[in-house]
Amino acid sequence: MQTSNHLLLQPELWRNWADRGVRLAVVLALAWLFTRIVSRLLARLRIYTVRTMDRRGDGSTMEMEKRAMTLIAVISKMANIVIWLVALVMSLQVFDFKIEPILAGLGVAGIAVGFGAQTLIKDWLGGLFLLLEDQARIGDSVTINGISGAVEEINFRTILLRGENGAVHVISNGSITTLSNLTRDYSYYIFEITLAHGSDVDAALSILESAGAELATDEQFRPLILAPMEVMGLDRLADRGVTLKARIKTLPSKQAVVGRELNRRVKARLDAAKIAFPAVGLPPA
Repeated sequence: MQTSNHLLLQPELWRNWADRGVRLAVVLALAWLFTRIVSRLLARLRIYTVRTMDRRGDGSTMEMEKRAMTLIAVISKMANIVIWLVALVMSLQVFDFKIEPILAGLGVAGIAVGFGAQTLIKDWLGGLFLLLEDQARIGDSVTINGISGAVEEINFRTILLRGENGAVHVISNGSITTLSNLTRDYSYYIFEITLAHGSDVDAALSILESAGAELATDEQFRPLILAPMEVMGLDRLADRGVTLKARIKTLPSKQAVVGRELNRRVKARLDAAKIAFPAVGLPPA
């Protein structure tokens, strides 16, 4: 016991531990500093990339911003992982851990895990192709395997969608079989309305055209609309009534905003013209 206490009181021992503590603090501080530097550099790279693509005319500024933000987010995560892995190895060396046997063991374990982690590898490959092929970007409105939402994160293993009700859907990249991007370059709002048999279809179509033209000249909605509304006409005849159909081209992800206002204006004009909707209780079309 006295020998142990004597060893603990030796200045060389405390100097040794203090030296290791200082070196560990330096390693962690440098790792944190490098993560901040990389974050700043990637932020500047994103701005430079958007400006370069804008000068070349490779697409709309909004689309280029979303693509750049998606790629930078993934690169940033990868860089942080590499930096902190290097910091971990250096920290082990500070305390005289022999990392060669550890690395060798990890290599053997990695081979064993690789055989049992085929699903994980499939997810990583799916995420890689998702990014390389530019199938979706952060902020896009998509439908994946029947699940709809806005893309919040794209990782190598998963993609996160925020649903309309606020729910977060986590989908593994390897399980994606169908992906529908509703906001690539532009969007369409599909307008459909069912009127009762006997209604003045020509008058309803005229109202629809005038409401679309009025909306396109509105100061609030004009920047969101890319082309005049396309009135397709009488789309279906059914027991319940007749269905009119039109569509309007908007900026990406702005179709719902434009569509709600179009619905409001058309409804008010149809009521004023006394054009009837199908009576309640009739079977659906």
